[in-house]
Amino acid sequence: MREDHSTKSAGGLVQDAMSNVSALVRNEVDLARAEINENLTKAGVAAGMIAAGAIVVLVALNVLAAALVAALTEAGLDGGWAALIVGVVLAVIAYVMIQKGMNDLKLSSLAPTRTAKNVRRDAEAVKDVYDDK
Repeated sequence: MREDHSTKSAGGLVQDAMSNVSALVRNEVDLARAEINENLTKAGVAAGMIAAGAIVVLVALNVLAAALVAALTEAGLDGGWAALIVGVVLAVIAYVMIQKGMNDLKLSSLAPTRTAKNVRRDAEAVKDVYDDK
């Protein structure tokens, strides 16, 4: 059964408002926590991409070094050029992976943007309610 607001005392109305604001804050904190956890998961995947890119770079450097040695030791350069092409391709792949990981780790992508938007909206709604009185 719902109480008639016209018969409620001012103290009761303030208590209801404080209860609603408290519930709203709890919900926003829960949303922020969930959003931060989601963003941390994305950061973990991005860190994995950086690590994988670093491993590919090491392989590329090994292949490029072998290509240089082969190119210098062989007069025909057939085997060396082949290794050089493979090394360059691996280096490009590693570069793309590392750039993707670095872009995903920017602080702006980790901020809880949905929560901040909701808090601004809720603050405006509360302000409008109190401005009307």
